[in-house]
Amino acid sequence: MKILKTNIIDCYKLNFNKKNDKRGSFQRSFCKKTLKKEKINFEIKQSNISINTNKYTLRGFHYLRKPYKENKIMLLMNGSTYNVIIDLRTNSKTYLKKYITKLSNNNQGLIIPSGCANAFLTLQENTIIHYYMDNYYENIPRSKYQGFKFNDKFFNIKWPYKIKKISNQDIKFKPFNK
Repeated sequence: MKILKTNIIDCYKLNFNKKNDKRGSFQRSFCKKTLKKEKINFEIKQSNISINTNKYTLRGFHYLRKPYKENKIMLLMNGSTYNVIIDLRTNSKTYLKKYITKLSNNNQGLIIPSGCANAFLTLQENTIIHYYMDNYYENIPRSKYQGFKFNDKFFNIKWPYKIKKISNQDIKFKPFNK
């Protein structure tokens, strides 16, 4: 697993070493020892899978309000995505910076630090994302889950394709408010 720094502090892009043979392929999706070498501490508490059957499905900007925290490791299992991560940590040197990347080849992922909002647009049908979370969903009050408009004027995100599927929640989110 290769861990690549991004322009956001504590946010990393992951490239996995995929081994192929006549049976198919094999790759490691998590290695605590490899992460610790890079001074990344991550304790898996929960694992979630996002199955997106339609091309150009948007899953909007979500994050947690203090005092709650949730770091994520996002792994692309199938398909491809256009990802946008925004640092919302007011005490961060990279506050309000964006990291935009495309995940493809089914052997890439992201480490998204707590305090950053993440959104992605699927670029293929049947895009599957596997998340490792370091907190339990049930332990966090629903009122602490936040989001903002996917087309917020403040961040001026240029989605590469017209969005075809989006949840009512993501449509109804208000613009970002500093």
